[in-house]
Amino acid sequence: MSATGIVKANKYKLKRKRRFISPLTIRIMVVNLFALIFLGGGVLYVDQVQTTLLESRIEELVKDANIMAGALGEAATGDPDSTELLLEPARAILTRLVGVTNIRTRYFGLNNELLIDSRDLNLNNVEVEDTMPRELGIEDFWLIINREVSEILDRIQQRDELEEYREVENEMATDYPEAMEALSGEESSRVRRLTEERDIITVAVPVQRFRRVLGALMLSADTGDIYEAVQDVRLTIIQFFCASLLITLLMSLFLANTIVRPVLRLARSADNISIGGKSDIPDLSSRNDEIGDLSRSFKDMTETLEKQIDAVAAFAADVAHELKNPLTSMRSAIETMEYATSEENSKKLRAIISDDVKRLDRLITDISDVSRLDAEMSHSLKQNVNMTALLETMVDIYLTTQKDTLPNLHLEIKKRRFKTVDGKPAPYFVRGLEGQLGQVIRNLVDNAISFSEKDGNIWIRLKRVGKMVEIIVDDEGIGIPEDKLESIFDRFYSERPKGEAFGKHSGLGLNICKQVVEAHGGTIIAENRLDDDKKVIGARFTVLLPIGDD
Repeated sequence: MSATGIVKANKYKLKRKRRFISPLTIRIMVVNLFALIFLGGGVLYVDQVQTTLLESRIEELVKDANIMAGALGEAATGDPDSTELLLEPARAILTRLVGVTNIRTRYFGLNNELLIDSRDLNLNNVEVEDTMPRELGIEDFWLIINREVSEILDRIQQRDELEEYREVENEMATDYPEAMEALSGEESSRVRRLTEERDIITVAVPVQRFRRVLGALMLSADTGDIYEAVQDVRLTIIQFFCASLLITLLMSLFLANTIVRPVLRLARSADNISIGGKSDIPDLSSRNDEIGDLSRSFKDMTETLEKQIDAVAAFAADVAHELKNPLTSMRSAIETMEYATSEENSKKLRAIISDDVKRLDRLITDISDVSRLDAEMSHSLKQNVNMTALLETMVDIYLTTQKDTLPNLHLEIKKRRFKTVDGKPAPYFVRGLEGQLGQVIRNLVDNAISFSEKDGNIWIRLKRVGKMVEIIVDDEGIGIPEDKLESIFDRFYSERPKGEAFGKHSGLGLNICKQVVEAHGGTIIAENRLDDDKKVIGARFTVLLPIGDD
């Protein structure tokens, strides 16, 4: 598949589906609505309150019935030996008491006959019904909602199966089990179904005179006020629940909007970059939160990747250019060999080919080192590197292996005030990778050797400067052109002494030094050594690295 085809495939692959609502928004709403579930559960708990209120009403009716029965037993009997109530005094007493309590009261005699019914008493209770039509308002809207919700809750919470209450003509005590129990001397109560929404409570107590049962007094009251009170509580909870639900949904949408939209923008920008589009990461750094941190991290990461991509492209172009030179030279030499007329000319051409092969080998080796450098720096674990021991070891290796061809090599390490256990000066430590730091020293020393005469001098100095370890490599070579003090660290740049064979160096050594030093958080500087007359007497390379743990 071509590169264009891959990009098109990636476009389809990375294209994000348009969603009506974000899954993250749904999760935020679900989490926020979870707490409202408990508030909604309060509506179900109201039915438990209704049961409690019903029990309290029964207790109140029993107390009222006992008070009335006590009054009848004391004031509506002729003498202590009487076995029945005097009806006229009893009616008068009940008229006054029922007028206060407004509770239907019935009195049954010992023969089970209904003798007194408060409905037949003249209590002058007149109810006026407002029949004037009125406009529907918000309260009626809530009442309709409350009624509908109540019907649903009643279906969910099935009401207890109760006996249906019926009025019968010519009532007798035998029609009411509680009245019969009262005639036998026991208090009793019943709850019956009156309508779909209301129940009726009946309590019966014996009317006694000196523990002698004279009849049964039965009080009955519906639970309409209890139902209305419960409905009012339900309505309040529903209103509060709806208001809380609306606020929670709005806050959830606001919260989701402040999180989902910027994250989605970042994701789409990342997708656009991954398919080769323009790098356009939205700048959300003004937000003082994690989204802002993510935006800054994305932006920094993108800039770093762009620099690395540009560096790889430039490196590839440089490599192609550098490899092309020896290959062109080899090709010319090979083509010219056909026209060589003498052995001497053929020998020269073979020498050129041999040098070009060596140059290619050297280039490939150095290029491989550069390519492997970033991977090693990013994956290797940094440790404390003893720079004192590292420099001493490397100088010993040079003196041992190249003693006859080396200039005079001098190592100067400034002694520290701190001592080790054995009394020797404490070494200098740098936090990093020993192999890469050793390569830096090796490249700088090799560079100094290449510019030095055999009887010249090279100095390697080590000391501490503030919180940095300073390594200096001085030579007595020709120095560095003033306008090339920065360029010498570029890839494949080579400023060689006159007379040195072309292609002997790849121009990557100092570039490797710079990459390693900067990866360790340090700096490398090139400058010329000057005498008192401001004349160049050599080159100096200074490396500063952050000091490690002693």
